[in-house]
Amino acid sequence: MRCQTCGDATSTEHNDCQRCHTPLGQPAVTPGLPTYRVRGIGLAATIAVGATAVFYLVVSLSPLIGIVMARQAMANDDADLLLGAAVVGGLLALPMVVAHLTAAVLVIIWTWRARKNTDAFPGALPTLGAGWAIAGWLVPFANFVVPARVMAGVARDSLWRRFTPTLVVVWWCAWLVFSVGGRLSSRADEKAYGRLPEDPFNDVGYQAYVDYYGDSLFRNALPAVACAVSAVTLILLIHRISAAQEARIARAAPVWPTAPVWPGAPVWPAQTWPVAPPTSPTTWPAAQPVQPPQSVPAVPATEPAPAAQPVQSAAATEPVLAAQPAPEGAPGAAPTA
Repeated sequence: MRCQTCGDATSTEHNDCQRCHTPLGQPAVTPGLPTYRVRGIGLAATIAVGATAVFYLVVSLSPLIGIVMARQAMANDDADLLLGAAVVGGLLALPMVVAHLTAAVLVIIWTWRARKNTDAFPGALPTLGAGWAIAGWLVPFANFVVPARVMAGVARDSLWRRFTPTLVVVWWCAWLVFSVGGRLSSRADEKAYGRLPEDPFNDVGYQAYVDYYGDSLFRNALPAVACAVSAVTLILLIHRISAAQEARIARAAPVWPTAPVWPGAPVWPAQTWPVAPPTSPTTWPAAQPVQPPQSVPAVPATEPAPAAQPVQSAAATEPVLAAQPAPEGAPGAAPTA
């Protein structure tokens, strides 16, 4: 007997497939439970995640533009160039914010669908409900742990792993460094910018801006690297999980066994698919010509229908008696001349 999920040979010595952990005799997908397509939304999520990483790297390197413009302002004694450097940094941050929000929405939708699909996979052991795929990102403090646990469960049940894949661990650690480090560096930049002179009038004031952008470039280095690592590992996870789930759903067998494989195993409903006719012609009745259905029995042509007869009244059918003369001598008879 072969497993209906991965196709490997199974043995009755084990209650489940040793490769994909599907219980013996059960289909790849439990009948009656809904499944969702994840390839399309996964592709959109990976594009958004990649765009977010690229835009964040651009924002992280934007202090280089600030350094150049601050030195130019010091050389020309033009404070307006310092304002231009701040405007350029803000404009570069706008696409990153839009891409980040788009990626967050798409990743949450993909995670919810992937988690719901595991409910239809026999042998899957999810630890958290599908609702945590959404709430895990929104609940404070829980968003440091819950999304990783949901992703770990989805990866184990989709990629046939007993333990959490290494990609999940690398992704979540890099995400925490990027998320926490990015916030800390942003707050440090705000405090440092507030201490800068509003109207520099000498080289010392302009040099303060040059040093500020140099320190900002150094502070953003670690979150930028963590963002790149987190994006690459998340893209790989989404691609592998989506491909595995789509393949498993496509391999779902339409016929299930009607007898338990081992004592206590669940019994699936009997199959209703048509079976092939037996090869022996003696056990199969001879084909009979198919007669077209007739709703009204036909009247034989040799027996013509009787012609309709006119309806006659009772008076017309009775014979009319002619008047007879009364016998002579009968009482009451009129005398004859």
